Amino acid sequence: MSNESSCFLGPGKVETQDVPKPQLQKPTDAIIKIVRASVCGSDLWWFRGISHRDANSLVGHEAIGIVEEVGAEVHDIHVGDFVIAPFTHGCGHCAACLAGFDGDCMNQEAGGNGGYQGQYLRFTNANWALVKIPGQPSDYSDEMLNSFVTLADVMATGYHAAASAEVKQGDTVVVMGDGAVGLCGVIAAKLRGAKRIIAMSRHEDRQKMAIAFGATDIVPERGDEAVQKVLAMTNGAGADAVLECVGTEQSVDTATKVGRPGAVVGRVGVPQKPEMNTNNLFWRNIGLRGGIASVTTDDKQLLLKAVLNGEIHPGKVFTQRFDLEHIQDAYDAMDQRKAIKSLIVVEG
Repeated sequence: MSNESSCFLGPGKVETQDVPKPQLQKPTDAIIKIVRASVCGSDLWWFRGISHRDANSLVGHEAIGIVEEVGAEVHDIHVGDFVIAPFTHGCGHCAACLAGFDGDCMNQEAGGNGGYQGQYLRFTNANWALVKIPGQPSDYSDEMLNSFVTLADVMATGYHAAASAEVKQGDTVVVMGDGAVGLCGVIAAKLRGAKRIIAMSRHEDRQKMAIAFGATDIVPERGDEAVQKVLAMTNGAGADAVLECVGTEQSVDTATKVGRPGAVVGRVGVPQKPEMNTNNLFWRNIGLRGGIASVTTDDKQLLLKAVLNGEIHPGKVFTQRFDLEHIQDAYDAMDQRKAIKSLIVVEG
């Protein structure tokens, strides 16, 4: 049976190919018919040649779809269920998953993140990791479907930054990064009760979206200039919490300097440099935590409900949409900053 899926050919080049439809390989698998998928900012790493990915590999790690087949050990998810397909693939019963850190599941399987940008996906650890959405896609608006897609990664990752930074009611929060994750971090900070949200952004379209999501202030400066600006805005104290959603050396350095003594930096930007000077943290009692998002955990505990209740609208981060035949355009739009995030409409 035909299965069109996005394939990485080499830096700067992706195309949709007709590849064999995935099959169940383990009793813990499920086969999902994809409805909508998306391009992630982290996909641009290998697209730009910054990180390695094998040529001719299937790509994508964010999607929603309908379960078409389940393995013998998948009992909580059934054929016909409408689901969010997180990139984390948590098993639900190891020490990491039980502690609420399914991004670090100890039973993840190699090769799980690929094939989401296609018609069909083999999903590992399906029983617990998949997040069931009530009803069917036809029950929801276009905007709601888009928000569900963000729950596969970027909204959950933005929330992980806020939770890691321990954002609480009344806090002043700085959000580093104005990509989809940073913008979702603004949503998350507001959801957790932040009173003041300072978004670090120098792009007008992203500044406007940050404000629509709840940002109260915009700081376009970077580096030491940005630090001085934030300190001036907070009467020299610094922010109560910092969300680092970029991963560059400069962003991480700035994040450690804009918090007040005792603040925590919630770091979800994939690190682009293997080392950092932690002495700066010591001298100001700044905490640093975060990492791979707890997608299934946070979706099930609060994020899916927040979307269903209309409390948050993260699907607005999709500013352009494409079909599978135009997957190259979807990547180019993000690479060239013409889109904040590219949506892939696969079915309907």
